[in-house]
Order: sequence, then C-alpha cells, then structure tokens
Amino acid sequence: MQIVRYSELTLKIAVISKNPVLVSQYEKVDAGEQRLMNEAFQPANWITSHPEARQNFEQFFSHPYRKTPSPDKRSIYIQSIGKYCTRIISEEYIKWLTGYCKAYFYGLRVKLLEPVPVSTTRCSFRVNENTQNLQIHAGDILKFLKKKKPEDAFCVVGITMIDLYPRDSWNFVFGQASLTDVKTSIFDLRYIINIDSLGTLILIREIWGFFHLEEADRRPLNLCPICLHKLQCAIGFSIVERYKALVRWIDDESSGTPGATPEHSREDNGNLVTPEWKEWIIKCLTVLQK
Repeated sequence: MQIVRYSELTLKIAVISKNPVLVSQYEKVDAGEQRLMNEAFQPANWITSHPEARQNFEQFFSHPYRKTPSPDKRSIYIQSIGKYCTRIISEEYIKWLTGYCKAYFYGLRVKLLEPVPVSTTRCSFRVNENTQNLQIHAGDILKFLKKKKPEDAFCVVGITMIDLYPRDSWNFVFGQASLTDVKTSIFDLRYIINIDSLGTLILIREIWGFFHLEEADRRPLNLCPICLHKLQCAIGFSIVERYKALVRWIDDESSGTPGATPEHSREDNGNLVTPEWKEWIIKCLTVLQK
C-alpha cells in the first residue's frame, strides 16, 4: 500500500484551517474533542496511509453546495418501496439500519415511513430485455419522494428490492439522488451481496451526500479526525455522546441477528459490527475522556 507522509503543519491546517474565524471556532471546542481530532497530527495516523483526493475542513466549510440541517428540518426519513424479498432482507434489517443511522448521524432524528407498494408511486417501469427483471424508473421515484417529503425532513432516502433504471438507454443503476432544496435519494438493495455491511455503507453514503456529494464518495465508517470535524460542524453533536451512541447500538443490536438470509448468520456475511470496530470506538472514547 502506498504511504503518503504529510507534515504536522499540513495536517493541522487540514483539520482546523488557517482561517482565523475557523481557528477561533476550533479553540472553543471541548478539550477532549480537540485532543481526539489532534490525533490527526501523529505520523502513524490513518490520514497519512490512505492517499486520496484531499479536501480540508476549510474547503468543506466554505463549499457552496454544503448542506446543513436547520432547526426545523433535522429528520432523516427512510422510505421502503415495494415488498421485501424475505430471503434477502427483512423489516428487522431495515430497523437495524435505522438504528445505525441514528448513532452515526447523532443529533438528527431518523424515522421510518410506512412502506408503500410500487403502484403508489405511479412510476414508469419496464422488463429488462437482458435480465427479464422488472425495473422501475429512478427519476419517477425521486419525484414521488419529493411530493411525500415531511415538513421536518432534512432528507428522504428511498430503498427498494426492485431494479432501478434512470433512462431507457441505461441497463440499470444502483441509485440516484436529487441534491436540490428537496433532498431525496433512492437506491436498490438487490445487487448487494453482503447486505449487512454494504447495505449500511450505501445508506450512509447516500445521506452523507446530502451534506456534501464529493465527501460522500470518500467516507469510511470510521471517520478520520478531519471528517469527524466536518460532520460535527454540519450537525452540531457532542463527539463523546456520538461514540457512546455507537457503542450502545453495537451492544444492543449485534447481540441479535436481523440478518440478510435465514440460511446464513451475520458472522457468515462478514458483518459490519466487528470486535475491532468496537475496540476502535472505545479507544476514541478513552482519548476524549482523559
């Protein structure tokens, strides 16, 4: 793996900024939270080992398309469309995803809308001539979600087990989003093999995209200090309380198995919740609470 080394000053600017206003804002952050995010300055940090297109905190903060939940729009809604294929996904799994979103985007409410049949959306559909699978038009689904968006919604994410297509010339699409003032997204779970981990990754990516699209394409589940600062800035949570919520979710949910299939346990699926992940969160809490 390629190793990229940045100087401490470069990393400090990436996490905090050179902008005096943002520096002053950072200095008011809780001492424990500063201590955790300052871990980015250490030479063995995650950031130094994962080369990618860089976007520091100031670039994120000043981006014209960055979205921030307002006081009266702080709810994430999840809308299931069509019947679940019980061999692949269940209502319990959707609730499991919802619980994770509540912890990950701590400070925002996450609500499940009542599932609706495809006919309710009045979307266009077709049978794919190659796969013979029923496909529904992603753009039409987005229009339906926009019309149904509750007043307090920051965004609405649609999920379905039915194939999607964006236009007649396309074979299929995994998902599609609208990042206008009415923020909506639809993605298809049918093609996800490891439903536990990849389904969660895609859902988190879709919601991240409403804050900032480019950022959504880069985020792992374990946020580096720079991205943790970005998410905290966008939502306004206590980092300690967010990590505690993640630990509670792991303890509460990983003991059960709202699994993807009746034939396989979550362990067989290479699940999202691993001992290493919980250990990493607890280490972060230790740094925060010194």
